[in-house]
Amino acid sequence: MLKIAITGGGGLVGSRIIELLNNDFEFISLSQDKMNITNKYQVYQILKEINFDILLHLAAYTNVAKANEEKDLAYKINVKGTENIFEQVLSKKKKIIYISTDFIFDGTNPPYFEDSKPKPAGIYGQTKYQGELIVNPKKYSNSLIVRISYPYKAKFFQKKDFFRTFKTLLEEKKPLKMIINSLMTPTFIDDIAYGLRYLINNFSNDIVHLVGSQSLSPYDAAVLIAEKFNLDKNLISKTTFEEYIKIRPGLPQYSQIKSKKNNFWKMKTFEEGINEIINQLKIKN
Repeated sequence: MLKIAITGGGGLVGSRIIELLNNDFEFISLSQDKMNITNKYQVYQILKEINFDILLHLAAYTNVAKANEEKDLAYKINVKGTENIFEQVLSKKKKIIYISTDFIFDGTNPPYFEDSKPKPAGIYGQTKYQGELIVNPKKYSNSLIVRISYPYKAKFFQKKDFFRTFKTLLEEKKPLKMIINSLMTPTFIDDIAYGLRYLINNFSNDIVHLVGSQSLSPYDAAVLIAEKFNLDKNLISKTTFEEYIKIRPGLPQYSQIKSKKNNFWKMKTFEEGINEIINQLKIKN
């Protein structure tokens, strides 16, 4: 059984990966309290002592809007942290899978495929792209970059993804102002996990997009959530991308991300993902 060291294993995506693939791989969770990735010496000491085949690097600074205020912290975690980890992976002659994001594209010229030219719109995207340049699969045969987009799942108490944020606000009968002239590509986290299972077992130095099979506006996403969970659609009003980014900069406008390389796992549309969540929550539609 392959041994997978994982950073960010307690997070939104990582926790579900471990939950779903625990019988496929032996996971060694490198939580932040065990290994601070920004501490080069600590990373060296921890990774030197453990035996693993692949390091799955999910840990990241992910607050898109706040990254523009906390540039140094975002850089320290996403760039220096990745550099610290990759140095040790290289020295041990092991493999790395670096989880990246659709935010490395600025959203002005969609759709975006694996070979599209990155051009990050904000600090978060810039730091994640700098991490990609560090592990660079064109240069290193032990590197694989997997880009994901707007991940969501049924339950996670520590942090709300966009889906559960929208759903909770509607349940609390709070108004939602949603963008109409923008695209997002929601990705069901279970699909990310099963796609990764294939990529781990068939490792190659490459860039692969594991993303949902449907792009839609945030407004349409909120309306779909309201319809599926019998919530009040009248709470959802419209706004424009131009108005939204005045408050929350760094968001790509048309984040329509697709894959030329994923011929191994069928990714769900947003509606299919919600239907699966309804099944998981045992809610009668």
